[in-house]
Amino acid sequence: MSWGTELWDQFDNLDKHTQWGIDFLERYAKFVKERLDIEQNYAKQLRNLVKKYSPKRPKDEEPRFTSCLSFYSILNELNDYAGQREVVAEEMAHKVYGELMRYSQDLKAERKHHLQEGRKAQQYLDHCWKQMDNSKRKFERECKEAEKSQVTYERLDNDVNATKSEVEKAKNQYYLRTHMADESKNEYAAQLQNFNGEQWKHFNNAIPHIFKNLQGMDERRTVKLGETYRSFAEAERRVIPIVSKCLEGMVSAAKAVDERRDSTIVVESFKSGFDPPGDFPFEDFSQNLSRTGSDGTISNTPKGDRDRDGGPGSRPDPKHATSKAKNKLWLFGKKPKAPSLEDFSHLPPEQRRKRLQQRIDELSKELQKEMDQRDALNKMKDVYEKNPQMGDPNSLQPKISETICNMEKLRSEIHKNETWLSEVEGKQSSRGDRRHSADNHHHTPQGRESPEGSYTDDTSQEHHTPHHRSTPAKPGPPNPDPHEFDDEFDDDDPLPVIGHCKALYSFDGQNEGTLVIAEDEVLYIIEEDKGDGWTRARKQSGEEGYVPTSYVEITLEKNSKGS
Repeated sequence: MSWGTELWDQFDNLDKHTQWGIDFLERYAKFVKERLDIEQNYAKQLRNLVKKYSPKRPKDEEPRFTSCLSFYSILNELNDYAGQREVVAEEMAHKVYGELMRYSQDLKAERKHHLQEGRKAQQYLDHCWKQMDNSKRKFERECKEAEKSQVTYERLDNDVNATKSEVEKAKNQYYLRTHMADESKNEYAAQLQNFNGEQWKHFNNAIPHIFKNLQGMDERRTVKLGETYRSFAEAERRVIPIVSKCLEGMVSAAKAVDERRDSTIVVESFKSGFDPPGDFPFEDFSQNLSRTGSDGTISNTPKGDRDRDGGPGSRPDPKHATSKAKNKLWLFGKKPKAPSLEDFSHLPPEQRRKRLQQRIDELSKELQKEMDQRDALNKMKDVYEKNPQMGDPNSLQPKISETICNMEKLRSEIHKNETWLSEVEGKQSSRGDRRHSADNHHHTPQGRESPEGSYTDDTSQEHHTPHHRSTPAKPGPPNPDPHEFDDEFDDDDPLPVIGHCKALYSFDGQNEGTLVIAEDEVLYIIEEDKGDGWTRARKQSGEEGYVPTSYVEITLEKNSKGS
């Protein structure tokens, strides 16, 4: 239905309606602005919340409990969720609010132009009507004047007393007025015809065209509102898949909580390695008293205690027993402060083993630095000997001697700490606190443990094929002794090949003693996994090292199994 034909006389109402349409569009734009402000504030508050509860300490110092790791995973997912809320706000700002504000300005300019055209057409029609009305009024006046002159002429012409000149003058005046009335009539007729023509054009051409433009403008405004309503919903719907993944990540983190693993970590972190204290012996203070009764007097000493004390003739040492008991009482009370010793003998066995292993690793790194420095100085010395103009080779000798002296000191320290470590491991092995591998033909580097810190004895793995291609979790990093690697890798007789493997994933090999492998790379197997998650392999180039067992597909030669 067209506005031009149905609403030809409703110019003022259409003016108000189009203004209302623009006001409504701007009101919706204001709503979108407040909505995206809410999203931005929500995302900001979520990020501040994540930052507040994120760990402040380095990752190495954070607890390794699955409950803590799952909570940190939830924080990461919540941070990603906050990012998606920011995406929603940006989409609304650019594709809805910004578009509406630009379109509102265009609508205002277009509406102003159409209304100005309508007012101009109305003003021109009013001008034509005024011209026609003026000519009409003039024609009316001229007719009245002509009638008056006609009455005056007829009166003088019938008056016998009137002079001839007076009659002639009245006659001329009558003819003049009649002529002017005729001219006014012609002018009025012309103006009336012109006004009728312009009025027809106004209501049949100009106004319908202007109202048609206003109708198109209003309909486009309605369409634009529908499009922005859809964009408003699409901005929210686009992030639903990623938001769902964030929520799924939170659920997965919740499922990853393992109470048994956390309990194992607590045990590995705090166990001392000491045996529980034994029973207190019975201390008989009546043996020095004179017995007045018969020899069959029943002793107050319990039979079980007499048996443990070696019979009636043995006398326990009260001081020794009390001292021995006091040495273990601290396990159930406040631990006495002990001086810090170089061999960490003041610590429980398990804690002592960890501290010694840590010190050996640090000394090994320092030794490696000194060895690299020695090699660099020797190369520089060779260059100076071949090119004396570059420098004096003898000037490097003091530095080389100092480096060698430092290396000897570090080796001595490493040997001393390894001796203490062997002593601790020997004591723990005698108590059954540690399980060794049953294979005596292969040597396992020190420190090769599973992520939980416990050793495993599964050596039956011959062919390992993962069920899916998602990157598996890396095992605990191997931490072997540098001298042990030197002895194994620099041997004149390399280990025989017992199979081959294909890399399922790439591995960066950042830890000492590990290999850098690429996906689909083929390597030779020279030592099987001892249950710690690492397999020793050799590259095509001859480089040897350890790779994660779960990262490779292993095929062992049947005739080499167990060699």
